[in-house]
Amino acid sequence: MTVKKKQIIECDVIDVAFGGKGLAKIDGFAVFIDQTVTGDRVAARIIRKKRNYAEAVVQELLTPSSMRVDPPCPYSGFCGGCKWQFIDYPNQLELKRRHVAESLEHIALISSTRVHPTLPSENIFGYRNKMEFSCSDRRWLMPHEMGTDSDISFALGLHVPGTFHKVLDTRACLLQPETGNRILGEVRRYMRASGRPVYGLRTHEGFWRFLMLRHSAAHDQWMVNIVTSSEDRDAVMPLADVILSKFPEVVSVVNNITARHSGVAIGEREIHLAGEPVLKDRIGAFEFEISANSFFQTNTRGAQKLYETVGRYAGLKGDGTVLDLYCGTGTIAIWLAEQAGEVIGLELVESAVADARKNCRTNGIDNCRFILGDIKDTLETIDTVPDLLVIDPPRAGMHKNVVRQVLKLAPEKIVYVSCNPATLARDVLELKEMYEVEEVQPVDMFPHTFHIESVARLLKKSG
Repeated sequence: MTVKKKQIIECDVIDVAFGGKGLAKIDGFAVFIDQTVTGDRVAARIIRKKRNYAEAVVQELLTPSSMRVDPPCPYSGFCGGCKWQFIDYPNQLELKRRHVAESLEHIALISSTRVHPTLPSENIFGYRNKMEFSCSDRRWLMPHEMGTDSDISFALGLHVPGTFHKVLDTRACLLQPETGNRILGEVRRYMRASGRPVYGLRTHEGFWRFLMLRHSAAHDQWMVNIVTSSEDRDAVMPLADVILSKFPEVVSVVNNITARHSGVAIGEREIHLAGEPVLKDRIGAFEFEISANSFFQTNTRGAQKLYETVGRYAGLKGDGTVLDLYCGTGTIAIWLAEQAGEVIGLELVESAVADARKNCRTNGIDNCRFILGDIKDTLETIDTVPDLLVIDPPRAGMHKNVVRQVLKLAPEKIVYVSCNPATLARDVLELKEMYEVEEVQPVDMFPHTFHIESVARLLKKSG
């Protein structure tokens, strides 16, 4: 059977591929089908045909998989926030474990590594401590709204998957605590009545751009960041007053201002409107000050499980030297500090290094130091072999020059923290001539998505 674009095929989904889409085979030809899971039988329409595979969307669910559940969110399947709500949570965990194991087997070419069952998230809804909602002057309609006289001139919400200009007017997101949804509703009412225009994602004109909400899991407090295209205190200050009067949980309101066209909710400058300039949260025994644009793990409870795994795999005795690559704001360095003699963090982003040093002062830690610069350059300046090397790179993994320098440094033990199984496996492939992967622990930080964090313990081979 020849697969053609726009063709509708009936098929059985036999697996879920990394990236979250169901996999079917038509006479051996791979077809990836969004919003399906192993065990589904569907009628699917081919929307894209490549030489080695095709992509399709479901036209009709003929026989549902036993893995399916009814998603509680009305935006499920239309919003890019969490595309796996229709899969029951235990099966999400096993799919993620398999994606880590299969990446190591197919890319790193190792099949003997112990990949443990995925550690679950403490909460599978309401777990996100940071949400970004986009403004748009054109609302993307849900299917039941098509053909109605619904107002499409305003949206404050989340994007349709894979698009920059299609924004749903999201009334509630189940991934954030309920107070966040009430703040979202109040901000929506104010923006609509303000007389200032919302931003056009195609025209790049308008005032209101984003709403960012941050939540402290430890203290149940909130920061509200209103992102606008220009400064206008007469517009934003009354909104800050409304928020503070209605939500005692809000302890910080700031206004980020950006004229950039890119769809990133980070201001070129920031105005502190009310309350505290930062939000405070805790991971384990450690407290962190979080500014509007600081990096902080978005699942606070999940981050504690992740760092507990790092600490267990580190196996430090209290006097060793730790080298922490891609140290960010110092959270892992701080977590390991009490078990180490010294922790040296390397980081490219200047503001992250400043936050790392401040976080050490906040927690009374004096055995961490941080080196600012490109790791390809700064790693060459390290003249002692650490007892432990921690690697926590971005999704793209390590630069090839960093991999070479790691092999040259040749520490006895590496703990690799990954947010991308494919690049973890690629880097392990480069390291495996010198290192054995002893075990890998997946940690679910993002329920209802295909994303998975994992921690790998690597030991230098003898001889």
